[in-house]
Amino acid sequence: MKKVLIVTYYWPPAGGPGVQRWLNFIKFLPENGVEPILYIPKDPHYPIKDNSLIKEVPEGLTIYQNAIWEPYKLASLISSNKTSRISSGIIKSKKQSLLERIFLWVRGNFFIPDARTFWVKPSIQFLTDIIDKEQIQTVITSGPPHSLHLIGMGLKQRKAVKWIADFRDPWTSIGYHKELRLTMRSQKKHKALEHNVLNEADEIIVTSKTTKQEFSAITKRPITVITNGFNTDFDGRAELDTDFTISHIGSLLSERNPKVLWRVLSELTKEHPNFKKVLQIQLVGVVSEDVIKDINEHHLGSAVKVLPYLPHEEALKAQQSSQVLLLAEINSEQTKGIIPGKLFEYLAARRPILAIGPAGWEAGDLVRDTGAGMVFTYENEKELKETIWKWFEAYKNKSLVIPVSGIEKFSRKELTKKLAAQL
Repeated sequence: MKKVLIVTYYWPPAGGPGVQRWLNFIKFLPENGVEPILYIPKDPHYPIKDNSLIKEVPEGLTIYQNAIWEPYKLASLISSNKTSRISSGIIKSKKQSLLERIFLWVRGNFFIPDARTFWVKPSIQFLTDIIDKEQIQTVITSGPPHSLHLIGMGLKQRKAVKWIADFRDPWTSIGYHKELRLTMRSQKKHKALEHNVLNEADEIIVTSKTTKQEFSAITKRPITVITNGFNTDFDGRAELDTDFTISHIGSLLSERNPKVLWRVLSELTKEHPNFKKVLQIQLVGVVSEDVIKDINEHHLGSAVKVLPYLPHEEALKAQQSSQVLLLAEINSEQTKGIIPGKLFEYLAARRPILAIGPAGWEAGDLVRDTGAGMVFTYENEKELKETIWKWFEAYKNKSLVIPVSGIEKFSRKELTKKLAAQL
């Protein structure tokens, strides 16, 4: 069986979408003739934890760990709350304090490409011996954090190994880069590192066609699109909510605030008392203060139910029990290629997806192609209102169903087969 070394930062008990991709690839790789060997940090600073995921780690998996020093631990001595918000990549409000702005500037300009950069050199040294010990011929690095790709680059320069760089998100074009207040010098350094990684990796894996197109302008290396996906082994299906529940699962940032939706829902509650009586807006995860403020300003506060981050199984149940699932993305050119990992679990839940995002959004195309819901830009207010009312009428008649099709290719097992073919 071929051995493959996988270098990733997020691993149980880490929570959130970053951990799901490789937790599941590693689970199914042995079925495809590949023995995964894992390298992760020891005692990392995870902003979100989900201890329920520990039980999903395959028995007998070989795991190597090495100590990591992260500046977030030092910064948390000054302000643990603000440090947690920044380390998780979440800008919860447009109104940042002076301390938050300082933290972001330091994060962007002193720790390039990210705050895990101090793990690079110790990891290259540590893994050089592991490669010989385990007789490894292929190394995969997964980012973000993109500093992990520098580990792969360093190992390739030292050892005769094949190196595959897996990008769960873009690098310099991702939306939050502008929040880091980068100097011109820092921007150039990011661009140079991105160029080096893309041109020294033997192969590149990305999660969207848009990112493939973007990277193809930088490198001639082969690029394969392997999206995120869903599991098919979830036990049972949750009962549908009796209320007309519109649920968003995951972080809802200030810039991802679907104001057009709040306007439409506010109008419907004023026009139809029966709609107002059963409407429930369920927000699961970190929610921006700006989002809550806008909801309240539209007099929808009594319909809102905010839940904290849920363990993965509970999040799946929340998706399956919701009448409608909300997928929202920032309205900008930079987000057209973003396909949230939760979309694939939304598809598996087989509930109508209400997708609001930029024109030309790749995730929106996926919703349309599978017949999983309706897609709107932030300017489609009239059509959005008509769709919600149509779905509400179907809900009243207990006939709100959606004919999802062609989603089997997004199962984790099928995606792992595609990955194994690259190794």
